[in-house]
This record gives sequence, structure tokens and C-alpha cells, in this order.
Amino acid sequence: MESLFLISASSVVVYLFVILAIRLFGKKELSQLSIVDLVFILLISNSLQNAMVGNNTSLAGGLTAATSLFVVNWILKNLIYHSKEISKTLQGNPIMLVYQGKIIQKHLDKAQISRDELDASIREHGIKNVSLVDLAILEVDGNISVLSQNFTKKTKKRRIHKSLSFSN
Repeated sequence: MESLFLISASSVVVYLFVILAIRLFGKKELSQLSIVDLVFILLISNSLQNAMVGNNTSLAGGLTAATSLFVVNWILKNLIYHSKEISKTLQGNPIMLVYQGKIIQKHLDKAQISRDELDASIREHGIKNVSLVDLAILEVDGNISVLSQNFTKKTKKRRIHKSLSFSN
């Protein structure tokens, strides 16, 4: 029983350590995984497995570690949902990268996003270049949201078209 408690406690500590490490090393890592990032995550998980379960390779040991991780994850998700302060501490704030076609270099540097990465993200949103971007934001989940006048125009056209089709 003491062994299972130790597995549970170790699992919680490892979980919190990984969250802290991801928070310190940058949120862009979450949604923009390169092959290097994927290998890194696989190796980290493998190296930390022993820290959680030690020599206990039993089913009970594995289930105890997994259950502990699920419980702590559920608790943190609820804390993030209910507390803006905890959410901000654990996830950070969105970072504006482009405003009205102008790149905010200081924010790119802070987020460690290269100009090439920004350009690629803008192209993924169907926009040819940064001068056409109204707003680009690095979200707390690591995604880059991009809004442009072209999007606004398309949205307005759809609304007009829908209102016309409903009036018939």
C-alpha cells in the first residue's frame, strides 16, 4: 500500500514538473510540433516513467500512476476554468503578434517565433502576406489566430447572402 501511495505522489510531482517546464520553455511548443519536438516529448515521457513507478511494473502500479495523473489533470482543469488567476499563471496570456499589417517584433521575440514561422501561419490562414493581416495572436494553447479584412468581407457577404435567402 505504501508503494502505491509513493507511485501516486511521484506521478503528481512529475505531472506538475512537466506543466511547469512546458510553461517555462514556451507555449508555442504545444501546437507547433516539429519532428525534434515529438522525439523530445517521447523521450521525456520515457525518462519520467521510472520516476513515477520506480521498479513497480505491476498492473496496480501502472493503474495507480494513471489514476493519479487523471485526478490531478481533472483538478487543474477545474481550477483553470474557475480561476482567472490560476489560468493566467499556468497558461499565460495571448500575445499580439501583428496589428493592422504591422509586425510587433518585440512580441515575436518574447514568444520566440521567427518571421518564417509567422509567415507560414499567415499563409495557412489563406493570407498572402502580413500587410493584409488585421490581427494575429499567439493564443494560450500555442495556436496562432489570424484575422484579416478579407475574412471580414467574406463574413459580411455570407450574412447578406443568408438574409436574402431567408426572405424568400
